Amino acid sequence: MAWDEWEQLKSEAAAKQSARMQLNQLADSGGGASSDSDLVVHDDELGKLGNMAYDLREQLRVDGDYARPSIFDASVDLFNDGLDMGSGLLELHDAWNTQLATLKEACAHISNHLDFTRAQHAKDEVHIQTGMRDAAGHLMTASRIQDYLK
Repeated sequence: MAWDEWEQLKSEAAAKQSARMQLNQLADSGGGASSDSDLVVHDDELGKLGNMAYDLREQLRVDGDYARPSIFDASVDLFNDGLDMGSGLLELHDAWNTQLATLKEACAHISNHLDFTRAQHAKDEVHIQTGMRDAAGHLMTASRIQDYLK
């Protein structure tokens, strides 16, 4: 491979990489944050998503276990009758229980994470608001913050 070919391949790879690594953002409007920003998440939306994950977990807990006792009993009966299908059905039973437990755990993790995110966001907001007060306790405006940073 010639040096020129190597340099061309590197520049093509860099161009492809930079095109893929762009942040999803609005065009710069020349001023503070826009209310249409796509990275804004409202507290009530996080709460609704967390509740949906919790409700799904509870529904899986109840409905996902509905057929388990019958399948287990059937697999034991088939196995005791000398049918190989009983052990296969028992394997299916065990695999279902494993997958169901994993899914319930994932739903609980999502719900808990969203609850944590809401609480942490509230703490961050309080920290930012209290940290933006001047010595007299007045809330600093954007222009006063800029003066403070100079």
